[in-house]
Amino acid sequence: MLQLSTGVGYSYSRMKSHAERYVHQYAQECPSFKGLHERLADIRREIDHTGTYSQSFDELAYGAKLAWRNSTRCIGRLHWHSLEVRDMRHLSTAEDIFEACVEHLRLATNGGRIQSMITVFAPQAPDQPGIRIWNPQLIRYAGYRQPDGSILGDPAQVQLTDYLYDRGWCRGERTAFDILPLIIQMPGQLPKIFELPRDAILEVPIRHPEYPWFEALGLKWHALPAIANMRLEIGGILYSAAPFNGWYMGTEIGARNFGDEARYNLLPTIAEKLNLNVRSKDSLWKDRALVELNVAVLYSFRSAGVTIVDHHTASRQFMVFGEQECKAQRRVFGDWGWLVPPMSGSAVEIFHHPYENRVLIPNFFYQPAPWQS
Repeated sequence: MLQLSTGVGYSYSRMKSHAERYVHQYAQECPSFKGLHERLADIRREIDHTGTYSQSFDELAYGAKLAWRNSTRCIGRLHWHSLEVRDMRHLSTAEDIFEACVEHLRLATNGGRIQSMITVFAPQAPDQPGIRIWNPQLIRYAGYRQPDGSILGDPAQVQLTDYLYDRGWCRGERTAFDILPLIIQMPGQLPKIFELPRDAILEVPIRHPEYPWFEALGLKWHALPAIANMRLEIGGILYSAAPFNGWYMGTEIGARNFGDEARYNLLPTIAEKLNLNVRSKDSLWKDRALVELNVAVLYSFRSAGVTIVDHHTASRQFMVFGEQECKAQRRVFGDWGWLVPPMSGSAVEIFHHPYENRVLIPNFFYQPAPWQS
């Protein structure tokens, strides 16, 4: 297990080292793999001749699963074996990559029975820019600046929305839940903008099991959380475009997307509807509003038949993951601040277990936002 990425500026010797360590790990964990020494010799020759090497589908697929297993910020790692890997390294145009992203949305959404999935596009050449999907997720809602300084929609997407607006993208009827188009950039080319087909996106209207007024708020959220802007690193190879998804934990939507002051900031609205005393912190109005907001999210997704997990179940599943890793004689590393859910922290098991935050490779890494650079 190789530790800590060194970035994108690999020397050939470093690429060989990373490749050899990964192939050794792959051979150790996959007993059906034969011909370790022959494979290592092939990789060394290919790097000597071309400066890089091509991974087999099996090497790519297992590496992508390991990247999930090694993701210290992810609470859902129990399911790392179930990741479905789509090999799209042969695609060479922004148009083809867009179609593959749309297909990813359809396949992974799976009518609401979410399938964990990753679609891997061509790796970047050494010390060269790679394919980039600019959007942080394949599905995100626009954030519009209003004349009074407020934001309509998702404040987290204001900069990306501004960029699109400056390049001619606009919606006739602005709403709080307008789906952003995808921006795809091929190496050495200008970015291209693609509108996502509505029938590829499943959204869940948010309502509450006890409060009829909740539905009148007009809230909804997309069913699929598909990260699109992270770099996948496997054995010295950098895949700068590899969108992937699991399924939502309820608090990601209810506590963060809806609840954060810097996002949709709905706690004051919910508290007002609940007739809570928002002038006194002793009333715990934020806490009570947060609970009802998260109840509504879980109830709505369950009612719609869309896969979602509550934070208590997710915590228990992470503990099972830890037990399995212990049996396999592997240590579990974690970013505690990310693993502990954003509500009822001390009521879940993870809260009481410290973890060392050590980053292993294969893994996923953040990349600079292209519109900022």
